[in-house]
Amino acid sequence: MPNFLLELGTEELPASFVAGSAQQWQRLVPATLAEESLTNDSINVYATPRRLAVLVKGLPVQQLDREEEIKGPPASSAFKDGKPTKAAEGFAKKQGVEIEALEVRATDKGDFVFVLKKIPGRMTADILAELVPQWINKLEGKRFMRWADGDLKFPRPIRSLVALLDDTVLPITLVSGSDTVKSDRISQGHRVLHPQPVSIPQAEDYVECLRAACVEVDRTQRKNQIKAQVEAAATKQGGYADITEDLLEEVTDLVEWPNAVVGKFDDEFLILPPEVITTIIVTNQRYFPILKSPDYPELLPYFITISNGDPAKAAIIAAGNERVVRARLADGQFFYKADLVKPLEDYLPKLATVTFQEDLGTVRAKVDRLCKIASLIATQLQITGEQQAYIARAALLCKADLVTQMVYELPEMQGIMGQKYALASGESEEVATAIFEHYLPKGAGDNLPQTLTGQVVGIADKLDTLVSIFGLGMLPTGSSDPFALRRAANAITNIIWAAQLPINLHQLLAEVVTEFTAARPETPAELLEQLYEFFLQRIRTLLQEEKNVDYDLVNAVLGENDPEYTERALRDLLDARERALFLQQIRNNQTLDLIYETVNRSTRLAAQGDLDKIELEPKAAVKPDLFQKSSEQAFYDAVVQLVPQTLLSKQTRNYQQLVESLTEIAPTVSNFFDGAESVLVMDPDPEIKQNRLNLLGLLRNHARVLADFGAIVKS
Repeated sequence: MPNFLLELGTEELPASFVAGSAQQWQRLVPATLAEESLTNDSINVYATPRRLAVLVKGLPVQQLDREEEIKGPPASSAFKDGKPTKAAEGFAKKQGVEIEALEVRATDKGDFVFVLKKIPGRMTADILAELVPQWINKLEGKRFMRWADGDLKFPRPIRSLVALLDDTVLPITLVSGSDTVKSDRISQGHRVLHPQPVSIPQAEDYVECLRAACVEVDRTQRKNQIKAQVEAAATKQGGYADITEDLLEEVTDLVEWPNAVVGKFDDEFLILPPEVITTIIVTNQRYFPILKSPDYPELLPYFITISNGDPAKAAIIAAGNERVVRARLADGQFFYKADLVKPLEDYLPKLATVTFQEDLGTVRAKVDRLCKIASLIATQLQITGEQQAYIARAALLCKADLVTQMVYELPEMQGIMGQKYALASGESEEVATAIFEHYLPKGAGDNLPQTLTGQVVGIADKLDTLVSIFGLGMLPTGSSDPFALRRAANAITNIIWAAQLPINLHQLLAEVVTEFTAARPETPAELLEQLYEFFLQRIRTLLQEEKNVDYDLVNAVLGENDPEYTERALRDLLDARERALFLQQIRNNQTLDLIYETVNRSTRLAAQGDLDKIELEPKAAVKPDLFQKSSEQAFYDAVVQLVPQTLLSKQTRNYQQLVESLTEIAPTVSNFFDGAESVLVMDPDPEIKQNRLNLLGLLRNHARVLADFGAIVKS
């Protein structure tokens, strides 16, 4: 069974495209082969900065023959008096069969003519020749380019094409205007270590032929080699390599034959904060720092670069990299010393020269808004005294480092340098930490702020951005969210949940919108409702995707077109999360099934009455003197006993007590509906009917303390 090799040789590809294209082919190639019924033993995709390749082993020589049933015209128009018509003759001719091959079969829409057509399998080589251009053209990525005078797009020009079916070159031509690339068996070795062309005798020899030419095409193998070399180099210097996954992934796609080279910088630069050094080394240069200890960020004056050059020239490579690092660290040292000349607070006036957003004014104006919002949050949380002073101070200073020289040159250091400069200026540890934490989380999976001051200032900052940008009508769309508003709303919600902050978001949003509207009377009237809906969408998404709560249970907690439930969720995000998680728990252990039918039936019928959805007290809603059956009295008595349990569950958020009480009442309600003493809820007497609907409404209302059971789908 033949093996097939395809290698696309290119000029140096962007690192971000290398891994992404390999992942795309890992999905695309198996799928298209399966569509053509080409079975195989294995599919391996290889990628380096100068090539993308796939090796398919164990293909058939050709497709298996297959039968295809084709439906033709209705039998009534294909045959008249038992003889074929022109419709039958035309269908038979089109399918390449004799009239005798046509069969009449019954279908749901009447009798139709069918033919069972045998289709011979095509040669695998012919199919592959058609698939290869598809595989290339269907790759997606950023910044595709045209070259020469053609229309073919790719991140970098395609220079060679290897296409082998075992030892035979499969003829394939890529045309882009006057630029033509024809398939061959000739690949390219390492640009420096093996500049000669590499001839591939057989498809299955590909990996070893390229290794002999100093190219490791197996991306996983290359990544493991880099990790092992970096760790060994760090150990040799008496330290520990700081290997982040993002950097390791990127470096893997920058080289074809990795070689770890150690560089050194002057000890005097160690006075810089470790974060400055690592930002320069990692973010700017893609080097690996070396730590003194794996558990503490103190650095040794060394770095490790992964070279794609000649290992024999390691000393020259190290010297060149050292010159670059020395210059960058010297700049950082200059900025650091210059910034420390004055305290952090003295940078505040300069924020008035930096635009936050064209229609919203300066960063200084944003700080003023942020301070007011932080004060509103502190008031809600009943924070007083020293803690409130910390919050006010951190809110005032949290953006001051944006106009320092260090952050201007290294924007990634915002917040980090604010913390350093705050401590150097004599600010408290609490304030300094909050300046750093208020930017958290910086992305999905990032840490959340751990101090109360950092949490409050972080929420205030993100809330100001949300309200301000929404106030300009710049709402995020499905494909565009330039101000990361979804991330901001997710962060606010997650901070509140993680820190157990009893923040009334419904009230807080209203207060912030009122402040914003007072300064901008032209603000759209629907701003507040837009923000409410936006937060509900984010809470819904977080509960479903991060907390793994079923969609209908989320609807039962957040409500669908139910203003009372919507407001309740935004007033108490902690309670909304607890109720959603609890509902999922009782669904999983099947406790929900014990009360679902009873409560759901009551909820549907109660909708035909007019009892307020928040009323819990039977004496205020039901008249016992109108009862006609003992089941009504029993129902009433059970609801009376339910009241204290419901109120306690609502107060303590211990909804297990409420569910247990609803489980106990279920037989009584079933008897009310279907037992020997059952009643007709929709009694002809309007007063009796309303009395019974109120009984059901009370049960619905007690259950609504947990969830809107009308939104729950039966398991």
